[in-house]
Amino acid sequence: MTVELLHESFYNFKRDAASGVDSLSWLEYEQGLLTRLTALHDKVHSGRYRAQPVRRVFIPKADGSERPLGVTGLEDKIVQTAVVQVLNAIYEQNFLGLSYGFRPGRGQHDALDALSVGIQNSRVRWILDVDIRAFFDTIDHEWMMCCLQRRIADRRMLALIARWLRTGVLENGKRIPAKQGTPISPLLANIYLHYVMDLWIRQWRERTARGQMIAVRYADDSVLGFEKHEDAWSFHQALEARLAQFNLTLHPEKTRLLRLGWFAIEDRKKRGEGKPETFDFLGFTHICDKTKNGMFVVRRVTIAKRMRTTIREIRAQLHKRRHEPVPVIGQWLSRLFKGYCNYYHVPGNTRRLDAFRREVIGAWRHALKRRSQRTV
Repeated sequence: MTVELLHESFYNFKRDAASGVDSLSWLEYEQGLLTRLTALHDKVHSGRYRAQPVRRVFIPKADGSERPLGVTGLEDKIVQTAVVQVLNAIYEQNFLGLSYGFRPGRGQHDALDALSVGIQNSRVRWILDVDIRAFFDTIDHEWMMCCLQRRIADRRMLALIARWLRTGVLENGKRIPAKQGTPISPLLANIYLHYVMDLWIRQWRERTARGQMIAVRYADDSVLGFEKHEDAWSFHQALEARLAQFNLTLHPEKTRLLRLGWFAIEDRKKRGEGKPETFDFLGFTHICDKTKNGMFVVRRVTIAKRMRTTIREIRAQLHKRRHEPVPVIGQWLSRLFKGYCNYYHVPGNTRRLDAFRREVIGAWRHALKRRSQRTV
């Protein structure tokens, strides 16, 4: 880790980002930057560097629960970003193809496309939708360090990461020591699951599965496809036992085994069970469907609950910003709409996007009417 790497890490941040727990802004830190980074580099290499506790804040999720987020000090973010670049260079060559989350050049759409192609081109008939309960909050620190020690020999690097893990969080002004969980880069979570799940999945597929099997993992969200029901059932039981060894558990309500894939529509129709079940992954509901030629296809549409939540948030923001100039709000709304469409514009999702567009136009029209008190 060099001063040049710290310098590069600093300029990767947004200049208008909010201050962290150290109350230092980007512009304030830039004054005398070289002196600051040289001193920081010296502290890191001499072992005098100490990370500050992460301030925990909670943001609402679509299901009504809250997701914890960590607000880190600026210097801690600089060092952590530099460490992530070093670790990426080491681990990127080891990660398996089924892993997509928080990796260079492997985004959410790559994972979605790999899953759709895998289900359609393989003889997948059963889907196991896997959700690990509170994964980022329950990562075992001892196991985390064991995973890192398999590839990292530098004791300074290991000690630096261990101190981050133990630093704890600030909640309501009180420091809470951390015995599990990882408040820093998702890369550590990827490393953890590489050893806990990915390598084990590959081994299970090669040694135990009797039929075809596919797997896609994005961070802690995983979807696996199986040709045979007995493989799917056996894997589910084995996965529960495997995760228990590392103090992890599957969410009993969100982890589901369902009939989805080739001939699912015909099988359920014969049994009088109606349409096949669906599952959600990375913002999309995945549905069994057929083309005009009668070929099986996986159709992806925006999760309805998530779309409704987004529309409610847009209406709330339009009300909150009602005193700002109309062109300013219009530019903000245009950027938001384009970003939404860039993510959700996939084949088969046109109707949901059209519905979203109509709702946004209606909300914007209503906001303009409220401003002028005139019919628009």
